[in-house]
Amino acid sequence: MKYNPLPQSFYVNNRKKLRDKLPEKSIAVFNSNDILPTNADGTVKFRQNNDLFYLSGIDQEESILVLCPDFPNPEMREILFLRETNAHIAIWEGHKYTKEEAFAVSGIENIQWVANFDGVLNTLMALSEQVFLNSNEHLRADVQVESRDSRFIKSCKRKYPLYHYNRVAPLMHQLRAVKDQPEIDQMQIACDITEKGFRRILSFVKPGITEYEIEAEYIHEFIRNRSKGFAYEPIIASGANACVLHYIENKEVCKDGDLILFDVGAEYGNYNADMSRTIPVNGKFTTRQRAVYDAVLRVQRGAMNILRPGVNIQDYHKEVGLIMQSELVGLGLIDQTDIKNQDPKWPAFKKYFMHGTSHHLGLDVHDVGTMYEPITPGMVFTVEPGIYIQEEGLGIRLENNIVIQDNGYLDLMGNIPIEAEEIEELMHS
Repeated sequence: MKYNPLPQSFYVNNRKKLRDKLPEKSIAVFNSNDILPTNADGTVKFRQNNDLFYLSGIDQEESILVLCPDFPNPEMREILFLRETNAHIAIWEGHKYTKEEAFAVSGIENIQWVANFDGVLNTLMALSEQVFLNSNEHLRADVQVESRDSRFIKSCKRKYPLYHYNRVAPLMHQLRAVKDQPEIDQMQIACDITEKGFRRILSFVKPGITEYEIEAEYIHEFIRNRSKGFAYEPIIASGANACVLHYIENKEVCKDGDLILFDVGAEYGNYNADMSRTIPVNGKFTTRQRAVYDAVLRVQRGAMNILRPGVNIQDYHKEVGLIMQSELVGLGLIDQTDIKNQDPKWPAFKKYFMHGTSHHLGLDVHDVGTMYEPITPGMVFTVEPGIYIQEEGLGIRLENNIVIQDNGYLDLMGNIPIEAEEIEELMHS
């Protein structure tokens, strides 16, 4: 792997945390993601299932993790199944984990080839009562492609119909929502790589540059720093494109007098950064641009100060909405009549700030974790207010990633330029 892996002890501890949540005589099974096709004989670059990765550190296709904590034979209580390699695979695809290498990463002693899986599962199921199977239960998921986990659920229920089947996803959401220090360290590296990309483009941008040339500068900096690339499809949106929230065409010329909104982040070791910045194409904000920019920055800082342990995210979003409402009144975009006549389900400020302010961040960019339970220390959130004025062709979003602490927060992007004066200075240096 390009990245430096987390210590074996991290994955050993993660499995212990899950075992502690399982009832007696349970078995839990986790499958790797598929390698997905494109066209003809093409494939998409492999991306490991995040739950399997979180529990084992194994970053390879056709892997299966089985936990059976109460099995009489201690050697059978956690088993990792791997794809067995051969000379043909080595020539065409490259190196695959040896059993020794997989143990060094995961700390799992019983490592077998996938060919043994069915027979071993039959033995484990015979002495199990509760079966925990995995599925994608993210609140935003719109699953249309059958996954390896989905296929296994069908086959397992068909072969073993008289068992109590359970969802392991809620348990994994609880565990993954709170980050341990090794994860935070990995995310800090992803944020630091993102910072290097942003500083690179500050000296590169000028009128006449295309959005895709800027995208190329980012990916160059990310990959040269051991990232696999973008954490998600990058948004490089100049002028009115910034008012399209998920603009990813990145094809237009950046014009003198316009702003460019960047929503980009590097991944590192499968952990993600998620940054938004907005800069002037010519290196100088106009008076109006600066007024809107400073308003967004004040909302962001106000939002960061609200995110504390015990806060409910839904209440938080309402409080941020009130801060945004005040800023929009100050900018002359809404007035008291708009507020008085607003639909409570879609407040007046939503015309110019129509998305949420924060989401969990981690192995997924929109990471798992409840949006309804109180915030706890160790959770990592984005903070990303924006103002989008379609009639002015002006869109500004600012986004940092913060770790919730007992008494405050740690800004993982605290070193990434955000003040308007600093951005202007760097663009002219």
